[in-house]
Amino acid sequence: MNGEKYIKAKQRIWAKSEGHKLTGGTKPKKGEKNYVDDIALNIFNQKLSSETLQDFKKGDGNETKDTNTRLAKMKALHSSSALPVNVFQYWQEKDVSPILFACKLINRRPFNSNTLPNAVRFEQKFEISKDKKLFPKTPNLDVVIENDGKVFAIESKFTEPYKKKQKGLSERYMSDKSFWKGIPHLEELANTISPDNVKFKYLDVAQLVKHILGLKNTPKRKSGFTLLYLWYDVIGKDGAAHRKEIQQFAEIAKKDNIIFRHISYQEVIVNLSNNFYEGNVAYVDYLTNRYL
Repeated sequence: MNGEKYIKAKQRIWAKSEGHKLTGGTKPKKGEKNYVDDIALNIFNQKLSSETLQDFKKGDGNETKDTNTRLAKMKALHSSSALPVNVFQYWQEKDVSPILFACKLINRRPFNSNTLPNAVRFEQKFEISKDKKLFPKTPNLDVVIENDGKVFAIESKFTEPYKKKQKGLSERYMSDKSFWKGIPHLEELANTISPDNVKFKYLDVAQLVKHILGLKNTPKRKSGFTLLYLWYDVIGKDGAAHRKEIQQFAEIAKKDNIIFRHISYQEVIVNLSNNFYEGNVAYVDYLTNRYL
């Protein structure tokens, strides 16, 4: 069983245990029966906050709205947007230090830190260039947490690494040398995956590079940033090969002094359970039952 099939099967088992009726994702009720009829059934506490809903409405995908041909993407059990919402939305009105610690973004267990209101946001854009003709779209970062003057940008993956060939980097990113100032090793890597990527099968390196360019070139990020790659791990050769590619990218980013971290969702959930179960029982139980 490949990684994508493993994840979908595991999510269907969870849905069955919850008594959720599943339907196809294409209208009228066709396609793989891996969708719920209501987004609320796919979300912890069955609610999207107003901030979260607005963030996704401003995003580029039809995550929360049905189209004429398909159900909203967030209705899928394997939704790549529902997963980070289930893990991070819980902390929007709380001290975020526990989730940062669980993600190994901070190395101690502070409490009641100087958390900004609505510090956890989704689908945030960091502009690479103001040239809208060459760069009409800005990549969306799945989760951004601002805490104690620091920015933690999170790229989240669920089934994506295991289901398709990863795209290359458009040549237009290589045309402006100013993009690459101070990051020669990442520029060298970018050249090897532009315009075609034959080097990485599981890791979307082009996307990670674009996120770094956006974070690096945004003036308000002068204080620095940390980019976290947070993924759902799978057993077998798919999982092993994916982890190897993550490590390869991490070593290149380190040479350019980019603070790049990586951790699996499973490890984050175990860290939450081991360190912050008390006071967060329903939340941790939900994540454990669904994603471990």
